Amino acid sequence: MLSHVYVGINNFEPALAFYSAVLEALGAKLRFADASKPWAAWQPAEGGRPLFVIGAPNNGQPAAAGNGQMVALLANSREIVDRVYAAAREHGGTCEGAPGLRPQYHANYYGAYFRDPEGNKFGVACHDAVPDKA
Repeated sequence: MLSHVYVGINNFEPALAFYSAVLEALGAKLRFADASKPWAAWQPAEGGRPLFVIGAPNNGQPAAAGNGQMVALLANSREIVDRVYAAAREHGGTCEGAPGLRPQYHANYYGAYFRDPEGNKFGVACHDAVPDKA
């Protein structure tokens, strides 16, 4: 359904460091980075799309976080949710909700929420049940 998500940033080098750590923890790989534009994109580890792109706004105006806007990243396990959240916090992100179950969404929703250093809000969620231990 999605081709790409583009998040506006104002300070490329710190944003590149933040998103590199967060998206590596998610299992994504860097597709390109060009400080002269400035922009960078990551893709799923197996390649293809959707892309996650950061960059300066094309209209030349400063980037600003939108009220009521959030990008939610899909994690394949609860452990990955924890790792992504930890990477975000270790690289200047602020807490908007620590990792944990959110049964108000559904019984297996395990998620966390954070803002990047420029104020953009993100969630990371795993929707899978934890397998029974035999």
